[in-house]
Amino acid sequence: MIEYLRNWLWTYIWKPLPDMPFGDWMETFIRWARDAWAAGFDAVDAGLEFLYVHLADGLLWLPSGVMVLLFAAAAWAAKGWKLGAGIGLGMFVVAWTPYWEQTMQTLSMVLVAAVIAIILAIPLGIAAAENRTFSAIARPVLDFMQTLPAFVYLIPVVMLFSVGVVPGIIATIIFAMPPGVRLTELGLRQVDREVVEAGQAFGASPARILVRIKLPLALPTIMAGLNQVIMLALSMVVIAGLVGGGGLGAVISGSLGRLDIAAGFNAGLAVVLLAILLDRVTQGLSDRTPVARAARLAAR
Repeated sequence: MIEYLRNWLWTYIWKPLPDMPFGDWMETFIRWARDAWAAGFDAVDAGLEFLYVHLADGLLWLPSGVMVLLFAAAAWAAKGWKLGAGIGLGMFVVAWTPYWEQTMQTLSMVLVAAVIAIILAIPLGIAAAENRTFSAIARPVLDFMQTLPAFVYLIPVVMLFSVGVVPGIIATIIFAMPPGVRLTELGLRQVDREVVEAGQAFGASPARILVRIKLPLALPTIMAGLNQVIMLALSMVVIAGLVGGGGLGAVISGSLGRLDIAAGFNAGLAVVLLAILLDRVTQGLSDRTPVARAARLAAR
């Protein structure tokens, strides 16, 4: 009976329905946008290319030994001498591989994409925390951005900007931004209501309450979101090497095509050590916020 019902539904209900051309609609829109907004896309392309090239040149301007010391000093300042020594040793290993230049290019892509994603994510997270209607609209959009496979981002971006570094940066921004929005909203919503009411009782304006009360108390959660943005940006930058993104992603994708184990291992090791550097330094900065220090003191 069930089999008969299933066949009947398929024959007379579902099968006659035409296929919905969602993909065709998207392709038509992308082609129209590429022609209609060509000047805007060219400006974005030139701006991102400028930021990436100059930052990469700046990172490569100093010798690798000096950069290793600077990375170690940054880690030491963030979380102590143990992390500084470990990061220094790890970056020395990266400098010892043949891919120091590609590592700095990858770091440049990550920093450009992560900074832009953070600049966009924090205001959107604040708007979502302050306005429930905006939060309800933004939630499914963020779900879509997070669940859509990473490779799918590259298709429309490449159609709009051709191959190269810029499509990788734009796809990375889209892919890495949702955690920053979500955790900014979460941190602001977790602020103690009594503290907010105390500020209102003293006559503080909503903007002053946001800047002086909510954001400082939500800073540890926001910093956790920034850490996730940076980690996702690094993972996406490697995938962007498939569309000419350069850096370690290009080395890894090339070694995969040639089955070059040595090149793939060296580049993968550089990615791992770079991820450890970015993760530990951002965590260390998060632990140094006044709210995090107060929480540690209260736990003692």
